[in-house]
Amino acid sequence: MQKLKLVSSISIALFTFYLAGCNDDHDSNQAISQKPKPNVLFIMADDLGYSDLGAFGGEIHTPNLDALTQEGRILTDYHTAPTCSPTRSQLISGTDHHQAGIGAMAELTPAHLKGQPGYEGYLNNRSLSIAEVLRDNGYRTYISGKWHLGLTPETNAHAKGFDHSFTLLQGLDLHFKQNPSQYNRAGLATYTEDGQKIAVSDLPDDFFSTDYYTDKLIQYLDSGKRSGKPFFAYAAYTAPHWPIQAPQKYSDRYKGQYDVGYEQIRNARIAKQKQLGILPTNFQAADPLATAQIPKYPKWNELSSEQKALEARKMEVYAGMVENLDDNIGRLIQYLKANGQYENTLIFFVSDNGAEGFVRGTYGTETGFDTSLAAVGTANSYHYIGPRWAEVSAAPFHLWKDTAGEGATTAPAIVKLPNQKKAENIYHGFASVLDVFPTVLEYANVSVPKDQYKGRQINNPSGISWKSTLENKTASIRPAEFAFADELHGNKYAKQGDWKIAYQANGNLGTGKWELYNLKDDRGERNNLADSHPEQVSKLVEVYNKYTQQNGVLEFKQ
Repeated sequence: MQKLKLVSSISIALFTFYLAGCNDDHDSNQAISQKPKPNVLFIMADDLGYSDLGAFGGEIHTPNLDALTQEGRILTDYHTAPTCSPTRSQLISGTDHHQAGIGAMAELTPAHLKGQPGYEGYLNNRSLSIAEVLRDNGYRTYISGKWHLGLTPETNAHAKGFDHSFTLLQGLDLHFKQNPSQYNRAGLATYTEDGQKIAVSDLPDDFFSTDYYTDKLIQYLDSGKRSGKPFFAYAAYTAPHWPIQAPQKYSDRYKGQYDVGYEQIRNARIAKQKQLGILPTNFQAADPLATAQIPKYPKWNELSSEQKALEARKMEVYAGMVENLDDNIGRLIQYLKANGQYENTLIFFVSDNGAEGFVRGTYGTETGFDTSLAAVGTANSYHYIGPRWAEVSAAPFHLWKDTAGEGATTAPAIVKLPNQKKAENIYHGFASVLDVFPTVLEYANVSVPKDQYKGRQINNPSGISWKSTLENKTASIRPAEFAFADELHGNKYAKQGDWKIAYQANGNLGTGKWELYNLKDDRGERNNLADSHPEQVSKLVEVYNKYTQQNGVLEFKQ
């Protein structure tokens, strides 16, 4: 009898252990199904060129971003709009910038387009904000840096779904607090925090844009770290946008490095890009513009010694801005690691467009800035890198920001997935800023809204999620013969398959008519094939016309 009781006890114990095991499995499955949503850190540089980072072939010291590529993936054919606010509208709304309200930059919209649908000059009410969707689905949402999508309380980041926001409303400002007394920043630079205006005079005396934007974003991240909610944090830097200014300890690190001139630095970058696998070894880079096309900006060997000294110093400062940017990105990454949030964070790093090659206005002469060589990069200076250094920055591509060249819309891009430990193979397929909206929502396990949201009509996001491609489940984001087009300020292009047509609104930069390039063989846009392949031009003009009809593109005339 005692033997029978012992057997029964053992049986009961085993059965209980079995049930416990079943419950453990159930809890484990439940834990998997309730896996925490990833945090999202989206970092955007301003006017950073394709080849500026070390990981993209540059000589500038960017160890933090280079390290990110060792745990993430480089995208070599990531595309933006041709300038900053159109790109930012596409990021936030997931729709073409003509639908989002930035058919032209507000500062450059001609009278006949002002107020037209899609040309409101701010992120319009039909544009659903990614921050609003994420906040409605349990995310903390933060932005620090450049907004450039509206100047009013109704169009402020605070009204577009961001829990906390520190924003520069306009497209640019000086990077230091100090400025010459003759330069009136009122109306040119407006800062807000959570929708409330902050006077420039109220900024700390040691304010430097990149440092302060990082301080604010870390402050916001820290404020909600015990909430149990994931975050969407948008670091919207203004570096290295003009005016080129940097703390001296950064710019002085590059003393003498650029004395060799444009061509030698550019050739070294292109060679490094091929070595790194960013470019194929047979890539033919774009030709630098002839001096006749930009007569105020001759080639290096045509400059005087004084001009060379000024040009070299400007690039030293620009490099210092980029290194300072990298250091601040390192601060964000270290904060996440120190607080146990890095592993579960989806991280994007991109630039908002190609390098800035234009010199806009005559800042620095009529407003009391110091134009001496010694002052370059200080709070008392106001400089651009100019078109020749922009050709270096955009290497290996043709032209720069606010054109129809590949150098306008091709930007560096790095993505690190949650819990990713090692680098994935470089992705050479086409990707767009429009794709960020659906990619982030898919990782957040949120459906992309269509047609209506909370009772209001919305423009439908038009990008394609990268998730399956980033996770190596599909080979490419888009099919081989996908069509894509854009227009801004009269510059326009369309591409399908291997072919691209482009029209440069600035006659000095193009032929004044549609140009045709085979991007498979000539992504440097060296050989215009329009005359020999008129049928291909006609085919792509149809692609472009369809794009304009679908997105409400109107004719831009100055």
